[in-house]
Amino acid sequence: MADQRFIVAIGRIEHALSRIEKLTAAPKNADDRDLLARHEKLKSETLAAIQDMDKILAGAN
Repeated sequence: MADQRFIVAIGRIEHALSRIEKLTAAPKNADDRDLLARHEKLKSETLAAIQDMDKILAGAN
């Protein structure tokens, strides 16, 4: 069961990295408000993924 959680966590990380790569390829003239909103969303999702990994790792001990 723990292996499945690790696989899911890794999948979420890979998905987040994919979104980051897409953002770096985005046009540089994007509206500042849109960029700020996307940045805040990415930070929030990254924090959630890290917290999930912490929970998984805490349960593995």
